[in-house]
Amino acid sequence: MNIAVVGTGYVGLVTGTCFAEMGSCVTCIDVDRSKIDRLKAGEIPIYEPGLKEMVDRNVAESRLRFSTSLEEHIHEVEIVFCAVGTPQREDGSANLDYVLSVAREFGRLINKSTLFATKSTVPVGTCHLIRQTIEAELKKRGMEVDFDLASNPEFLKEGDAIKDFMSPDRVVVGVESERARQLMTRLYRPFLINNFRVIFMDIASAEMTKHAANAMLATRISFMNDMANLCELVGADINSVRRGIGSDLRIGSKFLYAGCGYGGSCFPKDVRALYQVGRTLGHPLRVLEAVDAVNEDQKHLLSQKVQKHLGSLQGKRIAVLGLAFKPNTDDIREAPSLTLIDDLLTAGASVVAFDPIVKKTTRAIDYAEDMYDALQGADALVLVTEWKAFRMPDWSRIRRLMRTPVVIDGRNIYEASELREAGFIYEGIG
Repeated sequence: MNIAVVGTGYVGLVTGTCFAEMGSCVTCIDVDRSKIDRLKAGEIPIYEPGLKEMVDRNVAESRLRFSTSLEEHIHEVEIVFCAVGTPQREDGSANLDYVLSVAREFGRLINKSTLFATKSTVPVGTCHLIRQTIEAELKKRGMEVDFDLASNPEFLKEGDAIKDFMSPDRVVVGVESERARQLMTRLYRPFLINNFRVIFMDIASAEMTKHAANAMLATRISFMNDMANLCELVGADINSVRRGIGSDLRIGSKFLYAGCGYGGSCFPKDVRALYQVGRTLGHPLRVLEAVDAVNEDQKHLLSQKVQKHLGSLQGKRIAVLGLAFKPNTDDIREAPSLTLIDDLLTAGASVVAFDPIVKKTTRAIDYAEDMYDALQGADALVLVTEWKAFRMPDWSRIRRLMRTPVVIDGRNIYEASELREAGFIYEGIG
């Protein structure tokens, strides 16, 4: 099949590359010429394990190409995927400007039956705006061209996106017509030959499924963080509690790990966008508003723990290990590390950070060459991102490097008794 993917960010690039890997001819399109030039030169603008190798292979085999012009390719494709961003507005709602811009261009250009499929994460009801936008452009042209709509939300985990796309738990597809259903079935059949796990539904339900799934996962995280903070007050151990409730098959063990809050491009934005939809319709989603509030409070917990053990932070040197919101990605959007750093700087501390992939942020801090460089003369070590490289450090070396042996473990990856026996002041979450 011939398809176009508009938007070469995280979702668009992974989507286009994986479709190409399974035999489709894919053109990835972006208005950012510098990004397209970099992609043509073999430079990948995001960090995702295995992605560069897959891009290089499919470019070499002429199944994947990059362009700045949808117009040049619209005549040859059967499906146009919209994978542009839907950034958060000040009130928390989703900004659909980029999605509707793609819809307008689609309406200006199509001259044959073509499917417009939305990969971007959009609020329920967006399909109606897309249809109205396309139809308005066709009316301006005085043309009647058949087109179909589909919603095909992504469920990719950053750091494991290739595996998620190539062997998905399920593929959610919202359609309005049998023609759209047949096209999407053809496109996904190579991925799911032995077990066709495509769930077809109406478009509004598909749009809702994406936001509801992320909101549910975010709810589990905030619930466990709330329980962890209560555990500290009553003398319980959140890790024991996690094992106890996670063994209940009705609950399960995933997304029950306490920590310093969730971040990234999906959970914060999607939770807020969904409860804004509720507010707009006069149905406040009180649980989700609390989920968001708990998460924002949780991001300040690490700096509070540092101050608990060091008192005034004026002139203190704090080592932050991990900047990305999770391992195996370079994404720092809404990362807990940024809230921590802001709190520390406001309190008068100096901050030195190390992350295996992220080498800079917009914060005015020092960036170390490795984790031990970051710990030289530090008054506290704060673990924010549970990269594998941080899991088994040389604690005797760290003890010699640090000025004050305070360890704040924001992901509960260290053994408290081991560190305390080695002379550290240790505190985890819960």
